[in-house]
Amino acid sequence: MARDIFKRLSAARPPQEPILPATPQAAGVLLSWLQNNWKESIIRARDIQRLGPNSIRDRESALKSAETLVRRGWLVPMKTRRHDMKQWRIAVEP
Repeated sequence: MARDIFKRLSAARPPQEPILPATPQAAGVLLSWLQNNWKESIIRARDIQRLGPNSIRDRESALKSAETLVRRGWLVPMKTRRHDMKQWRIAVEP
């Protein structure tokens, strides 16, 4: 019975798409977090995902925000030992 009610309620709702933050806003959030909370000169994508602002903790948002900061000169990409690892040097120390 409860299963039938759940099916009817979920069928009535329109499908929801995941809400991704706008890249410039998310990049600003990341930059603010880096300047105020990150004390090291190097940041990895994993650090952003684990410790960064909640709004950009998924991999796609973290990478898009970091790439925006690369284009604006705040982050400098670094070579890593793994092909699937992303790491940046913070150009302007916080």
